[in-house]
Amino acid sequence: MSQRNRRRAAATAAGALLACLLAAAPVVSAAGPPPPVPLGAFLGSDARGVRRMTALRQWLGGTDVRVGHTYLPGNNWSDIEGDPAFLWPWTVWRHGAPGRLFVLNVPMMAPDEARLPDAEVRRLLGTAAAGAFDGHFRTLARRLVGAGLPDTVLTLGWEMNGITYTHRCAPDPAAWKAYWRRIVAVMRAVPGQRFRFDFAPSRGRDAIGWTLCYPGDDVVDVLGMDSYDQPAGESFDAMVREPYGLKAQVDFAAAHRKPISYPEWGLFRNGDNPGFVTRMLDWMARHPPLYQTITDYCPHGVWQCRANPRAAQAYRQVLYGVPDAAGPTGTPPPVPARPVG
Repeated sequence: MSQRNRRRAAATAAGALLACLLAAAPVVSAAGPPPPVPLGAFLGSDARGVRRMTALRQWLGGTDVRVGHTYLPGNNWSDIEGDPAFLWPWTVWRHGAPGRLFVLNVPMMAPDEARLPDAEVRRLLGTAAAGAFDGHFRTLARRLVGAGLPDTVLTLGWEMNGITYTHRCAPDPAAWKAYWRRIVAVMRAVPGQRFRFDFAPSRGRDAIGWTLCYPGDDVVDVLGMDSYDQPAGESFDAMVREPYGLKAQVDFAAAHRKPISYPEWGLFRNGDNPGFVTRMLDWMARHPPLYQTITDYCPHGVWQCRANPRAAQAYRQVLYGVPDAAGPTGTPPPVPARPVG
């Protein structure tokens, strides 16, 4: 999904947001057994997204929301270097209880949604594979380690098999893979890091079969997939069986001895579809991922999107056992269709 539909944090407001976070946000209890699949949701990029996780947990009857997921902005290279003010609320959350996992989507190019022609993307990939952008990723790695986030899962260059992002693979798969390998080498060279790198295409073929972009077992730790309810009219069984679909992901990961993940999933072209939510949660129960994070804003979400009440009931029924989707004290505040932080 387009990153413009889910971001951004305003650095100028970071101080006030952090003060609210530190003063008011309750700590999620680690008591009780963890859920079978570590779960979370994208609820907003900044401190407000962090605070919403407590309310989501309440709506789910105390189900532990122990995966925090956000996206680095990609307007310019300084965004991709990871502003410490942007990272700090996630540091506070990550260390608020044991067993939490922080997932950070990292663009590979800036600007990341410039709609550049393939020829220009091909040129940039060649420049990148030669090391032109190494310093930006070294800075990001140092800042993550310095912020107390050395074990972050980095969803690097996500949905590379599509056409949305400047960091797309199809214009030059060989250069793209070389660039991925270079980024991983640069970031792993930073002392103190324990990063895991998540290779997360969108489900299906899109512009290129995602296996053609796979950069190698030595530089991939997790085999992810973004899976939305699209195209219109497609059954869940078709999503499983399609080329480069859900079954292909599970089989490829098993062959390469990698855990799977679902960094983005949710509703889309088929509206308020509880069947998709139920089948997706069942799929993850039968093929447990390292983590799963639903994209929780309209049109994709269930808690922050009032347009999907039946899907919200299905999500809550599976994870909490209560079909009533009306939020108690965890009722979310109104959220715009494009969270801007």
